[in-house]
Amino acid sequence: MTAFNVVRFRVKPGREQEFLDAHQKVSRDWPGLRRVNMLQTGDRSYCIIAEWDGMDSLANARPNMIATLDSFRDTLEDLGGGLGVTDPDSGPVVLELK
Repeated sequence: MTAFNVVRFRVKPGREQEFLDAHQKVSRDWPGLRRVNMLQTGDRSYCIIAEWDGMDSLANARPNMIATLDSFRDTLEDLGGGLGVTDPDSGPVVLELK
């Protein structure tokens, strides 16, 4: 069953290009990864959305995702509310609407 993960970020002022460049350098051939898109959701606010073959593929990629985050962690602002520098979520598709 298809799964998705979503991660929200806020980038420090003046570090946006460094943040985007770090994502360009990441390998995109992780097993089970179908596609990934980066959205700019506001001033210095971004969200990444990835589609996976299933939850197992997503779970197996977590070490790669953490290593990727570590490569640009210093470009991010704390989101507040105890979240830290990311607001991640994931789950299986339960209803495909289109």
